[in-house]
Amino acid sequence: MASDDPRQRLDTLRGELGAIDREILALVAKRQATAMKIGQAKRELGMPTRDFRQEKDVVQRARASALEHGLPASLGEELVLAFIRASLTVQEQDMVATSGEGSGRRALVIGGAGHMGAWFVRYLRAQGFSVEIADPNDGPDDGAGVTNHRDWRAAKLDHEVIVIAAPMPATNQILLELAKSPPAGVVFDVGSLKSPLREGLHALRDAGAQVCSVHPMFGPDTALLSGRHVIFVDLGAPAATAAARALFEPTMATLVEMDLESHDRLIAYVLGLSHALNIAFFTALADSGEAAPRLANLSSTTFDSQLAVAANVAAENPDLYFEIQTLNDYGTESLSALLYAVERLRSVVRAGDLEGFRALMTRGRGYLAGRASVTR
Repeated sequence: MASDDPRQRLDTLRGELGAIDREILALVAKRQATAMKIGQAKRELGMPTRDFRQEKDVVQRARASALEHGLPASLGEELVLAFIRASLTVQEQDMVATSGEGSGRRALVIGGAGHMGAWFVRYLRAQGFSVEIADPNDGPDDGAGVTNHRDWRAAKLDHEVIVIAAPMPATNQILLELAKSPPAGVVFDVGSLKSPLREGLHALRDAGAQVCSVHPMFGPDTALLSGRHVIFVDLGAPAATAAARALFEPTMATLVEMDLESHDRLIAYVLGLSHALNIAFFTALADSGEAAPRLANLSSTTFDSQLAVAANVAAENPDLYFEIQTLNDYGTESLSALLYAVERLRSVVRAGDLEGFRALMTRGRGYLAGRASVTR
């Protein structure tokens, strides 16, 4: 018999809701276990981990099922997309672990206590590498199988793979010093820019080392590499580039090769321009005199989306972002383009030039449509 006490009835309903949540999570765990088995079956059949056609069918079924239960189709889609991402993550991690690419081999991560350095420590260990680090700071899992040499010069440098995940000026100096007595293993940096490392990379290459340059286009919190890009810069040692690529072959990342100059010219727009735009956006807001809560009460979909991206940029390491803006030989090109674009927009608005404004919008729509067709 139901209680007449509203407070007791509320507590009972909350208890029922908690029990339902536990049932849902138990089913999600069961789904994850099944996803792992599906990934193993795909591997045995030589099939790729990701099947976009199958994902589309799953999403469509979820939308239809949500409607059958009186729920918004969008809720069914959002839930199943979260399930798909979780399933792909466990399948990719299992594939990396079972590939055994590094089984029996040793790796050294210089800067292994940093954010990206720690990511590479975890990633290489998952592939079966015995990983050491060289970092003045305490590294990941200190005391649990990761030796920290503190100074990379104290290591024997007889590792099969050496990853340099240090700030760019420090990375260049490390490369130059390595060139004096090149290690036998594969060496690569993970810098966001390559022109500040040009001298060190070329010196190490000219010394006969197996060196290439890698740019992981994702952050240290990334678990699933599907949809992410990893760029490889071949410096004239193709075997080194192939070895670095092999480390990422088990994943669903898109692997791209390009030369050093093309890399930095494009990164000036991909990173430099996008960072600058967001820094300018939140700087304009901070200087506007409008309090953030007041703007939040009047926010729009576009504003909220831009604000979310800007907040992510603002939370990043300012020293790294300063390096990306100042150390790229091609950096001023994208900043000049941004200034010119803002000035054109300002001129059109001040002149009340409707046709000019339409022309800007039309040109942008055409450019973005062309980009979308390439990425499909």
